[in-house]
Amino acid sequence: MSRPVIGISTCFEEPGGLHYYRTAAKYVQAVVNSIDGLPLLIPALGNNLHRKKLLQTINGLLLTGSHSDIEPHQYNGHASAEKNKYDPRRDATILPLIPEVVEAEIPILAICRGCQEMNVAFGGSLHQKVHEVPGMMDHREDPSLDINEQYKCTHSIALTKNGVLDQISDDKSPLVNSLHQQGIDRLGEGLETEAVAPDGLIEAFSVKDTKTFALAVQWHPEWKVLENLFYKTIFIAFGAACKNRAKIINKG
Repeated sequence: MSRPVIGISTCFEEPGGLHYYRTAAKYVQAVVNSIDGLPLLIPALGNNLHRKKLLQTINGLLLTGSHSDIEPHQYNGHASAEKNKYDPRRDATILPLIPEVVEAEIPILAICRGCQEMNVAFGGSLHQKVHEVPGMMDHREDPSLDINEQYKCTHSIALTKNGVLDQISDDKSPLVNSLHQQGIDRLGEGLETEAVAPDGLIEAFSVKDTKTFALAVQWHPEWKVLENLFYKTIFIAFGAACKNRAKIINKG
């Protein structure tokens, strides 16, 4: 079987005065190492992205995390009191792409910012600062720690009975890492909760009535994916759906 082509979202950044379309290597490595996929980075071109050709090319879509936040106007949110880092080019690229990918029945795995993008694309809203919401935990990483400590598992999640995650995981209250300040406020239309944190924050959801894998998670399963059985299980399920998609397309 040919290796499935996995589209991977990128951010538009300007370090040192130069422009870059880029993502962290951990996402690319997770695709290669866990599912033997062929990664295809998707530049944040906005309306200049040839989405029709992209949909004909990829067998799966991986939406990555990022240090940037989605612009609040995308979900009718209030302007941030602080100058948060935004990436309007990524917003313009990914938000319209998500419903087209789902409609085309292309498998999708959305991680962290990708999870938030998917919720917004379905009409949901976000907490801009979860740690300031009464009753919520502080889900941010400690910047004083080294990267390995930041990505360690910090809290458990409760899986929705008979949901996507519940069906693929033997662990019904797995531990996950937590490196985000934003999170889901109102879940978008056509989505259903797959897991919640101890404070009730939605940590994962899926698309209802889809015929393929369509899952969003707020944590980072790409981190050392081969060393964490729960994380690996998620990527294997995503990869199986992508390989099945590739098989169907190749037969056609």
